[in-house]
Amino acid sequence: MLAAVLADIRVPRIGTGRPRTTPDAVVADRAHSSGVTRRMLVGRGIKAVIPQKKDEIAARKRRGSAGGRPPALDAVTYKGRNVVERQFALAKQWRGLATRYGKLAITYRAAYILCARIAWTRA
Repeated sequence: MLAAVLADIRVPRIGTGRPRTTPDAVVADRAHSSGVTRRMLVGRGIKAVIPQKKDEIAARKRRGSAGGRPPALDAVTYKGRNVVERQFALAKQWRGLATRYGKLAITYRAAYILCARIAWTRA
C-alpha cells in the first residue's frame, strides 16, 4: 500500500509550478520498519524516519560486522509523529469514520475531509 499512497501525493506549490509528488521524509512507527519499505523510500530519494524493531536490531548485532550499520533516525522529526496520531484519534471519535459505515472510498474520504476541516476551524 505504501507505493499506492506515495503515487497519490500531490502537494500544490505556492505560486506557479506543478505540484510536488515526493515528500521530504516518511515518518512511521516500528510496525513499518522493513527492508522492503526502506529500500523503496531510498530508491525514490525519500528520507525514512522509522525506528528499528527490537528483533531487527538483535539480528543485525548477531551478524556482527556483516550486519551493517543501523539506519539513521532523526529523533526530532520522529517526535512530530504524535500530531498525526492525535488527528487519527480525533477522527476515530466520528462513528461513521471509526466503523466505516460508508463503504465507498469517496464517501469515506469526504467524511474524513469534513472531520479535518472542522478540527482545523476549531484550532
